[in-house]
Amino acid sequence: MSNYQYLIIGGGMTAHGAIRGIRTVDSTGSIGLVGAETHPSYKRPPLSKGLWQGKPLEKIWYNDEEYNATMHLGRTVQTLELSDKRVIDDQGSVYHFEKLLLATGGSPVRLPFGADDIIYFRDLNDYLKLRAIADEKQRFAVIGGGFIGSEIAAALAMNDKQVVMVFPEEGIGARLFPNDLNQFLNKYYTDKGVEVLPGHTVTGLTRQQDRLILNVRSTDGMNEQSFEVDAVVAGIGIRPNVRLAEQAGLPVDNGIVVDEFLRAGNPDIYAAGDVANFYNPSLDARIRLEHEDNALSMGKHAGRNMAGEQVPYHHLPFFYSDLFDLGYEAVGRTDSRLETMADWVEPYKKGVIYYLKEDRVRGVLLWNVWECVDAARNLIAEPGPIDIRDLKGSFLK
Repeated sequence: MSNYQYLIIGGGMTAHGAIRGIRTVDSTGSIGLVGAETHPSYKRPPLSKGLWQGKPLEKIWYNDEEYNATMHLGRTVQTLELSDKRVIDDQGSVYHFEKLLLATGGSPVRLPFGADDIIYFRDLNDYLKLRAIADEKQRFAVIGGGFIGSEIAAALAMNDKQVVMVFPEEGIGARLFPNDLNQFLNKYYTDKGVEVLPGHTVTGLTRQQDRLILNVRSTDGMNEQSFEVDAVVAGIGIRPNVRLAEQAGLPVDNGIVVDEFLRAGNPDIYAAGDVANFYNPSLDARIRLEHEDNALSMGKHAGRNMAGEQVPYHHLPFFYSDLFDLGYEAVGRTDSRLETMADWVEPYKKGVIYYLKEDRVRGVLLWNVWECVDAARNLIAEPGPIDIRDLKGSFLK
């Protein structure tokens, strides 16, 4: 049996942020961490970015041992008992706590076929598995045209691999980018050697010795194709891991619902990161985000509040991506269903896209435009009404 003043369930970037946050307020309180992965905390973005461009693996580690936290890795918490303030893991070990952080993240959405033949790209083990195959094999399929799919397809292609990319939307990043930009990306990826199949879904996957046969069909049912590949990677979203919260009767709705101090329906239970559903005053909405900035900043904020501070979390996180020679940063609600206004210096190479609703800017996409994230946050926080004509050139002066 272990007793901790602060116990963290989950071992990802949010957990790392929480440990740092606790230690900024309390330098001596005991910290325990129970994580399903066997690896200590590490930076996730390089798994689909820098590691494919020559960044050394040893640069991803956070080195949390300097914060004097006890790690229980390779273990999954099965039971949360609020009345006794304890959790029990899959090996029967019991951990008592005074304050608890649920940093349980999410699990990949899986297809009803393919089993272990599909790499659902999420963690370091997935990267190591894909990298080992890429060191020996040549042809890959990527399922999904969103954040992970677009990065992995680019990473593999930049390593001289043959890549076919399959997704049901009309263009790469269609949920994020307006139509003209996602159509540009279809051609851009094609020019980089990627076979792009928008408007297609995967209908099956079979193995023939050491090769995989991927079956796809157009969404209108008029076209069916099969591809012989060496490996299949999928990035089709995650579902927040809310089982423990549900079991304990904590509020759950598209994640674990937290108040502005990141408490999860109980004064001693907190939640942060991918799993947390929180209110953001700039957007006047509840949101749940699955990106690095939110994981680190929200984790750190939760840690500080667990250790005695009472400061509301009003940070509006940003996210970023690299797509071959292009890069972007995005803030707020960058949803292609909103009204958009593009302000290009050079079309599709450098510019800003504004996402608007009810005479307010709800999101900003900075396309090869840098060091403007804080200005974008300030613009989103403005109450409006915004004259769309005033936005022209505002970030490009």
